[in-house]
Amino acid sequence: MRIAVFGDVMGRSGRNALLEALPGLRRNHALDFIVVNVENAAGGFGVTSKIASDFLEAGADVMTTGNHAFDQRDEIEIYDQEARLLRPINFPADNPGRGSGVFTARNGDKVLVLHAQGQIGMHPCDDPFAAIDREMENAPLGDAVDAVIVDFHAEATSEKNAMGHFLDGRASLVVGTHTHIPTADDRILSRGTGYITDLGMTGDYDSVIGMEKSEPLRRFTTKMTGGRFAPAAGEATICGVFVETDKKSGLAASIHPIRIGGRLSTANPL
Repeated sequence: MRIAVFGDVMGRSGRNALLEALPGLRRNHALDFIVVNVENAAGGFGVTSKIASDFLEAGADVMTTGNHAFDQRDEIEIYDQEARLLRPINFPADNPGRGSGVFTARNGDKVLVLHAQGQIGMHPCDDPFAAIDREMENAPLGDAVDAVIVDFHAEATSEKNAMGHFLDGRASLVVGTHTHIPTADDRILSRGTGYITDLGMTGDYDSVIGMEKSEPLRRFTTKMTGGRFAPAAGEATICGVFVETDKKSGLAASIHPIRIGGRLSTANPL
């Protein structure tokens, strides 16, 4: 199976870049399954029903989020209405929506997508390791499903590393999101799981993790708030990973970073 996962879409710049590129990427490179993290897609804070629909129409199969999942408070009902939009599985059980699902890829294979939030440096949530472990027992790789993709939305690289090793041999791919800086450690772990600590954001890198520079710099240098954060509006870099899985085992046969456009060095295995 040919899988692509794209990191946190940041504001209009990141949104427009990926929406424009996604249909061609899917068509030209025979992608069977695409996951997009959209938690910053609406002005940097959350996602709207219109944006979610746009990504589904452009070719996304599943959308994940994170700690900003419910920032668009007038639209949180979309998590109950759209099964392909996930919030972290270890949020309170009575929150709208769900954190996992089994979906059908373009080639007919079954894909379990799991989405969890870390605990270190994040708002309080339940144990992500236990939550993911419970869910995987119901849909084991190579038995109930042909691939397992985990988006672990976490601040600490150590917690992301630990999750990768915790799921090694049981998931096709474990990706970290949230910190908006692509890491250079894409690899296949010892038991066959594809892994990267952070996909990076899809947004303008002439910024402070996607936000226009002046307000973050003011807060860091003066400890005072001068206004609201606003997403940077320059040319975006599309960031993510491409993974090809072994048909028999469902584990990763190869993994490569994706960086297209904008200010970062190009990495385009597709």
